[in-house]
Amino acid sequence: MRKMLSTRQRLTFFIAGLVLIAISLACGFGASAPGNQSAAPAPTFAQPSSGLSTSTPVPSIEKLMPEATQSAAAIPVAPPAIPEYRRLTLEFPPQIRVGDSDIIRLTLEVNTLGNVTPTAVIEGNKVTGGVVQIPNLYDTHNVIAEARLDLAGPDVRPTDAIDEPLLPGQSVTFFWSVHPVSAGTYRGTVWLSLIFVDKVSEAESRLAVAAQPIAIEATNFFGLSGGAARTFGGIGSAIGAILGFPFATDILKWLWDRVRHKES
Repeated sequence: MRKMLSTRQRLTFFIAGLVLIAISLACGFGASAPGNQSAAPAPTFAQPSSGLSTSTPVPSIEKLMPEATQSAAAIPVAPPAIPEYRRLTLEFPPQIRVGDSDIIRLTLEVNTLGNVTPTAVIEGNKVTGGVVQIPNLYDTHNVIAEARLDLAGPDVRPTDAIDEPLLPGQSVTFFWSVHPVSAGTYRGTVWLSLIFVDKVSEAESRLAVAAQPIAIEATNFFGLSGGAARTFGGIGSAIGAILGFPFATDILKWLWDRVRHKES
């Protein structure tokens, strides 16, 4: 009887264990089913600063621009100054007698002649000219025209550069005196530059405008200086005037006859 009860107990315990295992498996499958799983909070991610949601209106370009950029763009910019066109004229003598002096003349004037070639102020001089373009900075700068003559050989005055203030609508003229001391052909260059001086900061800037070549031939009369040549020229002119006087030939013939009559 005790043996049979022992077997029943074992059988009972075995059946109870199977029941417990079945209940445990049933509970585990039920917990892992999707319908019975509890909802967990979804993770959140920061949106990029440059990302725009399609549901929100796109802001205008003015709102995307920084305030400093908007204020700078709103400032009106002054239009560039219209360049000023001027005529540059160089006049010089192609020949000078040794011992004499002559004038070289450079003029920067308002271009009122158009394309017309300027004429020489002194007859016989050679003239070269052209139109130059000058930045119109008179409102913000003091403009100075600077000219210099480089001519080796003759005596040139002044020897240094010449400065003249340049005002809108007004002309400037430069003069040099040239005095050759020996015969020959002398070549040189006439330089013109502009100096811009800022009215506020007084900073200077330089602009080269033109470099014009010149050639002057110094001549003499049989090796004589200009003064001696003029003296002989004056004597010759006096003789010519006497010979050209009315009845001058008859007077000379009468004087010659008187001299021969006395000798005889």
